[in-house]
This record gives sequence, C-alpha cells and structure tokens, in this order.
Amino acid sequence: MNNKEFLAELASKCGYTQQDTQKLVRTVIEEMGARFEDGDALSVPAFGSFEVKKRLERIVVNPSTGRRMLVPPKLVLNFKPATAIKEELKNGGLEA
Repeated sequence: MNNKEFLAELASKCGYTQQDTQKLVRTVIEEMGARFEDGDALSVPAFGSFEVKKRLERIVVNPSTGRRMLVPPKLVLNFKPATAIKEELKNGGLEA
C-alpha cells in the first residue's frame, strides 16, 4: 500500500476528504518529529511506543581491509510495538 492508497482508505473510514486527511496525517507526523527532536518518548495506545535513544561510540572493523574505525555516538529512534500487535503478527497476522 502506498501513501496515496493509505490516505484514501483512511479518508473513507473517517468520513473526511483526502485533502483534510492528508493535512491531519502531515500534522501528526510533524508533531511527532518535533517531540523526537526534543528527545521525548511517545506512546500510541494499542500501537506501540517510540523512544529516542543514544547509541554510544564504538569501534568497527572493515572486513576487507582490517582497518579499525571509530563510529561517533548518535541518536536513533526506537520503536516497541504493543503486545497485542506482536501477538497478532506472531499468529499469522490479521484475520480477514
């Protein structure tokens, strides 16, 4: 499913126009991005939680040259799905 199909499906389920739905989705994503930039965690009930974590600096080895390199620390976004979603996927996905 691409973005256009997703927005059309969401718009039909919510009863909004596709343009209004696109504005709403864009606003939600922008706000989530702003929270992540501030380092805040975000929990979406029945979906999962997002958390910004710091990955420490580490030394990696290039396997072809054997050369050691230092990878600097960085922030990464971590997602932990809700237990209900994990169980559904483990059992073969959604029942149609």
